Amino acid sequence: MRNTMKAMVYYGENDIRFVDRPVPELLDPDDVIIRMTKTTICGTDLGIWKGKNPEIQLVSRQKTGHFSGRILGHEGVGIIDQVGPAVKNFKKGDKVIISCISRCGTCENCQKKLYSHCLNGGGWILGYMIDGTQAEYVRVPFADNSLFMLPSGLDEDAAVMLSDALPTAHEIGVQNGNIKPGDSVAIVGAGPVGIGCLLTAQLYSPFQLIMIDVDENRLAMAASIGATETINPSQEDAVAKVRQLTGERGVDCAIEAVGIEATWNICQQIVKEGGHLANVGVHGKPVSFAIDKLWIKNLTVTTGLVNTNTTAMLMKSCCTGKLPIDQLITHHFHFDEMEQAYDVFKHAADQKAMKVIVEY
Repeated sequence: MRNTMKAMVYYGENDIRFVDRPVPELLDPDDVIIRMTKTTICGTDLGIWKGKNPEIQLVSRQKTGHFSGRILGHEGVGIIDQVGPAVKNFKKGDKVIISCISRCGTCENCQKKLYSHCLNGGGWILGYMIDGTQAEYVRVPFADNSLFMLPSGLDEDAAVMLSDALPTAHEIGVQNGNIKPGDSVAIVGAGPVGIGCLLTAQLYSPFQLIMIDVDENRLAMAASIGATETINPSQEDAVAKVRQLTGERGVDCAIEAVGIEATWNICQQIVKEGGHLANVGVHGKPVSFAIDKLWIKNLTVTTGLVNTNTTAMLMKSCCTGKLPIDQLITHHFHFDEMEQAYDVFKHAADQKAMKVIVEY
């Protein structure tokens, strides 16, 4: 194996570079080193690029006294190249899906299946607290609990979606939203996670699936894969339209899948009494919570970071064809084109991009 590799590295706000970095080494007995074959870009990566997570630099300086950059990315598939002596479930040469959540499996939170808050240095760490997947090689800690064997019949592009986008949508949107047969559901935000909510919600047979977004291209995609109605807030009053579609009642579940105040406000105005408001979007700023109007409505409001405890189930659903997740993929790039891939994903509306796949 070479000593250096190419990687997409974050150095500070508005400063990411495609540079040479040292190939990672095994640090702990439960580590593996994976040679990446496919990765992608997440909206969270764009947020880091824009300076949304200054704690990356702060924590690094507290631990080591300096910040030398962070390799981005927490999604992808690859082939195991090196295996730590404590790893039991995987071997060199195995093709695996990398989970966005690393988990020790033994701490108090892991025993509660609250893997995103692993107390032993796990949780969302790849591309955040440790170097991530947008490189030729990546070190994955807690390998036995943080990888999934890639099924032979599963398309690798679809497998990349199982790292983060699909389980996030399912667990934090659909499951937290308590979607049941016959429910009315509104999803505000037709990005990759919002579309993932649309797909996985259909596993629970809701009556109505309303997609709300300002991007007509994304609304058209949503309509083609299960949305019963679409609403563009730039062209009509989204709240009034939802009320009209629901007999002035509102929806049983409103899913916020963007992470800005405007979309949050739509959600808190369209959920009916006894309903669920499931926040999936990553918010970088506070929003106004209309408690004066909502206190009386017997609502359940949920937040969360994905635990990836339904990834295995979703993987089987993808293998059966019940989740056409590959339809989210709109662009392909070679790893050498990583900078171009970021530019396309950053300007997704102009480029009609949903999810990009980067191949090595």
